[in-house]
Amino acid sequence: MIYTVTFNPSLDYIVSVNNFKLGLTNRTDSELLLPGGKGINVSTVLMNLGIESTALGFVAGFTGEEVIRRLEGMGVKNGFIRLEEGLTRINLKLKTIDGTEINGQGPAIGEEQINLLMKKLDILGEGDVLFLSGSIPVSMPDDAYRKIMEMLDGKGVLTAVDATGFLLMNVLEYHPFLIKPNNHELGEIFKEELKTRESVIPYGRKLQEMGAQNVLVSMAGEGAVLIAADGKVYDTPAPEGKLVNGVGAGDSMVAGFMAGYMEKHDYGHAFRMGVAAGSASAFSENLATKQEIEEIYRKLAY
Repeated sequence: MIYTVTFNPSLDYIVSVNNFKLGLTNRTDSELLLPGGKGINVSTVLMNLGIESTALGFVAGFTGEEVIRRLEGMGVKNGFIRLEEGLTRINLKLKTIDGTEINGQGPAIGEEQINLLMKKLDILGEGDVLFLSGSIPVSMPDDAYRKIMEMLDGKGVLTAVDATGFLLMNVLEYHPFLIKPNNHELGEIFKEELKTRESVIPYGRKLQEMGAQNVLVSMAGEGAVLIAADGKVYDTPAPEGKLVNGVGAGDSMVAGFMAGYMEKHDYGHAFRMGVAAGSASAFSENLATKQEIEEIYRKLAY
């Protein structure tokens, strides 16, 4: 079974406002309401590829119930823990001004609720896949990912970790199957500026030496690089296309890579699927569909 964890999911209210003006009443030209969060994005792309997963995490209030309702309507299984207080956050994304967002805080998560999630994860074993994606709410201890990885160590679970800084470095000793920093995040770890695909390779190998099995580095318009567990390096420039929406592209890349690996257990195929899925989401209003991924996949050549 495949599981994704989103500690702090959201309802993403995505709007466009032509001629937006500060200090005045503005009216939307389009509106879209979607369940959001990095793990949820992974589950959505997997579902679009015909792969079942169970979304785990925490929800609260009527907004949390709406996240669950929408996910179940899309075909994603629900494993969320309901909190008695607070509200699942609403994130406002103004797509007509690139990168403009207002993200909510989300509910407080207590030790009792964390323990409930740990019990759900403790049943995972050989053949299961777990995605740990995104930041950790301020109400949770910052070693949450580490504790999960420690609990699952030696159980044969394939883990994919898409996190930054301390959260990422803190799990490497438990040998995650896949990590996906972008070039800026990788550069921040080693205090280097990494602009080319060639420049990220030695630092990806350093993360392997620290414990990661596969290091997938996304580089936006520069393309992507995979330093694979078999010692090979795969890289490609970015596929041609118009950037429409960068939100969720990295999550789509992780989902595509793992979907490709589970299909053929071939790193080249997995890399191509990851790049195709990430690019397809970036070139689309919403997260990538199977058809969009397949179209880009066919154009990629190594």
